[in-house]
Amino acid sequence: MQIDLIDSIALQNTLGEAVIWDERTGHIWWTDIPQRLLYRYAWEGKTCENFVVPERIGSLGLTSDPDILIIAFESGFGLFSPLTGKIVWLHRPEKDDTGRRFNDGRVDRQGHFWAGTMVEDDKKAAPASGSLYRIGPSAITAVMTNNIIISNGICWSMDSSILYFADSPRQTIFAYDYAPQSDKITNKRIFAATPDGIYPDGADVDSQGHIWSAQWGGGRIVRYAPDGSIDHILTLPARQPTCIAFGGPDMTMLFVTTARDGLTAQQLAKEPQAGNLLIYQTDITGLPAQKYPLENIIQAKK
Repeated sequence: MQIDLIDSIALQNTLGEAVIWDERTGHIWWTDIPQRLLYRYAWEGKTCENFVVPERIGSLGLTSDPDILIIAFESGFGLFSPLTGKIVWLHRPEKDDTGRRFNDGRVDRQGHFWAGTMVEDDKKAAPASGSLYRIGPSAITAVMTNNIIISNGICWSMDSSILYFADSPRQTIFAYDYAPQSDKITNKRIFAATPDGIYPDGADVDSQGHIWSAQWGGGRIVRYAPDGSIDHILTLPARQPTCIAFGGPDMTMLFVTTARDGLTAQQLAKEPQAGNLLIYQTDITGLPAQKYPLENIIQAKK
């Protein structure tokens, strides 16, 4: 397997996250969570701009309108237009300073946006009181599972029959059977576990059905075969990768967000690329990000 680092966008994000590629516009989107910034990088012109957001962003998804994103803000789901700053709130279950916030999320092939919460303040929130939510194309929200510490790594098998989901502090990637027609996930089992001090973070699935997992603390991306065995380990120049996405004109680029959060001055001196957006050329093809359909939202509001 050939994977080469071809660029490193030096923004020194405190906690870069939620990277996604929009093939319609040629833009890479991601966020710096604690700085409340949303980034947009133009592949063609190699220019980067940022937008201030009303709350910290845990994750984001593309919609059928390239100018509108569906976002899991810290308190809940909203439709956000970066160019105007307009936000339409859909559901805010963590609105009242609950000690939890939303974290990782992704749009599935049926047009639902999934995002999970994490316990951020254990003085306000009970241990493992996070939940995994799914908001449908008509903005109907359901809790799919709970007993979560930090939600991460949401992605699906090629045929959508398996949901992959990581609870980072448990150092485990789980697999569930997913039946979109019945709106349930079942048969929870361990897909893969990480070594001590290494935590599964954001993930994606490539066109061969393999799962790519960014692993915080390990400075690595791990490609897992569908049976959970390790197929390849990509070593990174930053120990805290947070999220990955395939993209680029032919979907062979791998975009990796990283973090500086919690690193000492000595560690940062050894890792000058910590907090950068890393861009790799691969010989593997990814899949375009799914889009959340806004048409049903419009119909539901009539």
